[in-house]
Order: sequence, then C-alpha cells, then structure tokens
Amino acid sequence: MDDILIIGSGVAALRLATLISQDKNVRILTKSFIKNTNSYMAQGGIAAAIGIHDDPSKHFADTLEAGRFHNDEEIVREILNEAPLLIQELSKEGNIFDQTEDGNLLLGLEGAHSEKRIVHSGGDATGKNLIDYLIRNLTDNIRMEENTFAYQLILDQKQKRCIGVKAKSGDGTIRHFYGEYVVLATGGCGQLYSYSSGAPTVTGDGIAMAYLAGAEISDMEFIQFHPTLLYKNGETKGLISEAVRGEGAVLVTADGTPIMEGVHPMKDLAPRHVVSQTIFNYTEKGQDVYLDISAIRDFKQRFPSITAICEYNGVNLLEGRIPVVPGSHFSMGGIKTDLIGRTSINGLFAIGEAACTGLHGANRLASNSLLEGLYQGKRLSQWINKNMEKTLGVRHRVPKPIQPVQEKKSVLPDVQVLKERMMKMVGIVRSKELLEDQKNWLQQLHLNAFIELDSYSIEDINAIFMYITAYLITDAAWHRTESRGGHYRSDFPNEDENWCRETIIHKRKGEVMVKHEQAETALVN
Repeated sequence: MDDILIIGSGVAALRLATLISQDKNVRILTKSFIKNTNSYMAQGGIAAAIGIHDDPSKHFADTLEAGRFHNDEEIVREILNEAPLLIQELSKEGNIFDQTEDGNLLLGLEGAHSEKRIVHSGGDATGKNLIDYLIRNLTDNIRMEENTFAYQLILDQKQKRCIGVKAKSGDGTIRHFYGEYVVLATGGCGQLYSYSSGAPTVTGDGIAMAYLAGAEISDMEFIQFHPTLLYKNGETKGLISEAVRGEGAVLVTADGTPIMEGVHPMKDLAPRHVVSQTIFNYTEKGQDVYLDISAIRDFKQRFPSITAICEYNGVNLLEGRIPVVPGSHFSMGGIKTDLIGRTSINGLFAIGEAACTGLHGANRLASNSLLEGLYQGKRLSQWINKNMEKTLGVRHRVPKPIQPVQEKKSVLPDVQVLKERMMKMVGIVRSKELLEDQKNWLQQLHLNAFIELDSYSIEDINAIFMYITAYLITDAAWHRTESRGGHYRSDFPNEDENWCRETIIHKRKGEVMVKHEQAETALVN
C-alpha cells in the first residue's frame, strides 16, 4: 500500500505531492495524461494582496462580495491571509511569475477585484507554467499512474474509513490501490454542459465517487459560467481570459453598443454571474456579442495563448473583435470538507475544485481557484507530515490485477444529450419548470441502479458519473428558491436573506438537508 494515494493531477494534487515528506510513499492516479487538467489550461493568474495599496482585508471584502456572502468567512480569511506568503514561496522556489522592469511582480486586474492583485506567468500561461514547474519537482518517492481511471472508493466497514480505490486500465483490467490517506483532487464538472471552458477530463468523477461512498456533497447549485468563451461556427473553442477585460476590452453588440453600461458599477469587470447573465440576455434575443479588444496595445504579445486559439479558429484579430458566449467554468460546490480537506468519511480527503471548503461562496472571485489549490496542497501536506508516522509493513494485501470482466452496456442516453439539456435546463438562467423537467428526466433513468460498476466500460462509468453529478446540481438548484451568485432563477430573481447562510447538502440514498449553522432540516427529495 501507499502512504498517500492522490486521484487527479491538477495544481492541488501536485502541490500536495511535492510537499509531502520524502520518507513517505505517494502515488498519483490520473484518468488521462498528467497535463490534461483544468489547472494546466488556466490562463488567468493567482490572486494575492501584495500590492502597495492592497491588503488581505480588501481581498476578503471582494471575495465575499463576489460570493454573495454565502462564503465561510473564517476559511476565506485564513486562505487570503496566507496568499501573499504562498506567492512569495513560489517566487523564491521557481521564479515563474512575470515581473516589471524594476524586478517587482507584475500585477493585473480582473473582474470584481478592487485592486491590481493578480500575478501571472507567461502572460496568459499561468496554469501551464505552474504545472510544468510542479512536475519538474516530483521526487523519487512519488509514482505517477497515467491513463488509470479511478471509479470506486474502497471502504473498510470495520474501521469505518476509506482505504483505497478501484481503478481500470485502458484494456479494462481492474486494479486495487490502497493508501493510508486517500485524496480526491479530480476537479469539477464543467463538461456536463455543452458550452464549457474545461478540460475534457473534468466530468465530476470524484464528486460522484464520494457521493456513492456516502460522503456529504455541498452547494452543487452554484455553477460559475465564464462570460467569454470563444464562439465560432456554433461551438465554443476556448477561454478568453478575464484579464483581457482587465486590460481594457469591452463587450459589445454587432453594432458596437457596449452591453455592460448601466448594468453594474464595475461594467465589464462586474462579477462573472452578472456579466454572463447579461450576455445570455442578448444571445437569447438573437444578438451576437463580441469582445472589443481594439483598446489593448500589443495584444498578441500580451496574450500569446489567446492569440493562438483565435488564429487557429479563424478569428482575425486585426478586426479588433472576438465573438464570445458564456459557458460553464467552475463549480463552487463539491465534496464538503474542512480547511485541511477532511471529508465526512474518515481517511478520505478532497482538495481543489472537487472540494467545497466555503471559500468561494455562491460565485468564485477570479483567480482565487489556483490560490485555493496551492493553499490546500500545502495545508494538507503539513497535516499529513505532522500526523502520520512512517508506515511499517503492509496492512492490506494488494491483490493481483483482475482481468477484464464481461462488460455490461449502459442504457443511458448519449452524454451529448445530457450536456445540451443541462445547458438549457440548468444553465445560466433557471426556473421551476425547467428544473422540474430536467429532474424528472434524470429520475426516470434510475441512476441509483448503477452501483456495481465493475462490469461497465470506462466510457460508460464516466457517463454514469456525469449523470449522477448532473442530478445533484439539478436537485440543489430546484431546492434553492432564490437567486444568488452562479445560481439564477427567473421565477425567484432576487436574493432571499433567509437563504443566505443555508447550505444544501446531499447524502447517499436521496437524503437532502438544508444546514443553517448548527441546524439540520430533512427535505423531501
């Protein structure tokens, strides 16, 4: 067995692995290649209050405002106070961040931030450079298993703890992996929507696995839709970073009318849910929306990755406009954890976008996600290094790989049907009618029948997880009868203070609870 078993290979997973004491054995399982993650694709930077006129208290206020005060304030304060140190440590270790001519860190501005506090690397290649740096620092005690699809948590009922996972190789061979600590760092669920900025691997695997094992799942109704995905020939082709608007780009209609005038005091740098809903209102009326970049000097030098995406997809940047639509970008909800990453199942941890710590509230502030991953990786590594003695011997005998079994075939509709329905029914604008339509459709598929997964192919298990996660989002959105952050209902268009501190928790067997501070109330599902 391993000391630490990590599922996923994004920033939270790799930062954890690199900081674990080298006398401990670490194994990383990833369903695809190590770099096929949202973290690697991240164009935006990392937020930290390190400017002369900035302070963590300002960062704190901006995070609560963006999260519509649904955040856990204690956790927000802890992470944001640590943020400057995290950036300082990385700067000393790897020197990967962009600097000014006089050697200071170059700070950018993004939506809903009151100060310039975003550090970048390579202009718009922060995620790539950060992941490359962490990969270079993987040590000999860390083993990487690529193209290994984890699909079921192994629980020791006597000890009442998680002790490992089942996983499949590409040929269908089933393998068992055991760990003293099991960490889910599988990312969010952006690929549940037809328009998405996420990597193709981000399909809610860890959330679904944790749910099936009995862990608490929290805040699934809060999905952030990034306002500006490149839109060409009826499809989204990649993310256009919020940093572009931070440098002066403006959202306009075909005739050049600015669409954010009079909508919000911060105009094009308003919180993402405000901008996304505004663009959605125009596109629903048949009007195209563009990002006017004509005011940005040296655009190609400032944003080389975005330039490459645009040119590859036939967008002429000399015209000064990029066609955009909103698409799913980040899940504020996930596996409920504390600050360290501990879930409601002993021995099971979750970090990164798969987890819900309460940092983001109802809507994530731009560039707080890589920050959260760095923080959680460091914090959990410190806790493990302090609390775990070197494992001696093997507590669990590791079985030989099980040969591929006779496969069953899932009868679920094609996942593209799910993606389109989620975008329409549980997307940027929701209503009771749309949510009930989607909820009833999902219930008729009898998702609770997909418990024994060994006989299904990797493709089918992946689809099953997508459908289960879609149900958790839909049901949570149906229960929350207000609009807040990334959750907007046309039939309840305003925030309701009675819902502000209430959290919708899903547990296995259809239990849904609304938690308000210490109170729990069971809801009929």
